[in-house]
Amino acid sequence: MAPRSSTCASKPFANVRGRRVKTAPEAPVRPDVYPFFDPRSSTVQYVVSDPKTEASAIIDPVLDFDEKSGATATASADQILHYVEQAGLHVVWILDTHPHADHFSAAPYLKEKTGAPMAIGEKVVAVQALWKDIYNTPQLPADGSQWDHLFRDGEEFRIGSLEGRAMLSPGHTPASITYVIGDAAFVHDTLFMPDGGTARADFPGGDAGRLWASIQEILGLPEDTRLFTGHDYQPDGREPRWESTVREQKQANIHVAGKTEAEFVALREARDRTLPMPKLLLPALQVNIRGGCLPPPEENGRGYLKIPLGAFPNAPWD
Repeated sequence: MAPRSSTCASKPFANVRGRRVKTAPEAPVRPDVYPFFDPRSSTVQYVVSDPKTEASAIIDPVLDFDEKSGATATASADQILHYVEQAGLHVVWILDTHPHADHFSAAPYLKEKTGAPMAIGEKVVAVQALWKDIYNTPQLPADGSQWDHLFRDGEEFRIGSLEGRAMLSPGHTPASITYVIGDAAFVHDTLFMPDGGTARADFPGGDAGRLWASIQEILGLPEDTRLFTGHDYQPDGREPRWESTVREQKQANIHVAGKTEAEFVALREARDRTLPMPKLLLPALQVNIRGGCLPPPEENGRGYLKIPLGAFPNAPWD
């Protein structure tokens, strides 16, 4: 695995802005979507591209991290770069759906390699404010300045000829957003595959009622909309899957289909009380609220992760 280099100190795209497109409505273009499944974190990363212009965006990329040795590597991100090069694509956005609790973001590394700006939803500042207190890092800027662009709810953007829209989808975290790009929606940690149900809502700032509302907004998209989930935990040991449709989720999602809001909230909260924290939550959040930048080196030239003791005293153990 190649060692990671960083451009965390550089901000060449500070003036990037999404655009509100005022063209006549057309049938959504069907983007090409290529998934990369990371078995260590059960994360699905995506390259979504415009077949007309070969413009592309990378969504939720993973920086490899070995918690036993403290080593990072870029094998997963380099696999994405190899695909982009072989397919003749040019990257115009590097998008995270939220600050992840189960892997480090590779966005800064991919920005260095492609020159594309990094973006996330504007509510990331709420997550930064929560977690900087947990980590006791008052010097951390909780203003989203670690990214090149912060998307507003409903803000539109372009990937070549593809029209994209950022849709605020809180519940799993306050900052979670869905990217609707052509006929595809990247729904991160809201809906899993129908046999996997939905994401947990018990992290700081999470809320099962808000998650229900976000899911209903996603399921309000056209029924043939392709939904791409951010994780697949392979229920009953089946092979990884990540693509469904609005119609399939409405009919078969084990946490949502046939449920009222009250039933969903009761189910979600009861299930969350039984779940241990993700093994990388405390290392990952302190990196991801910094835009994927690792802690800076100390006087001996080595960086250190900070683990708050007793942050979740009532969480079940594995």
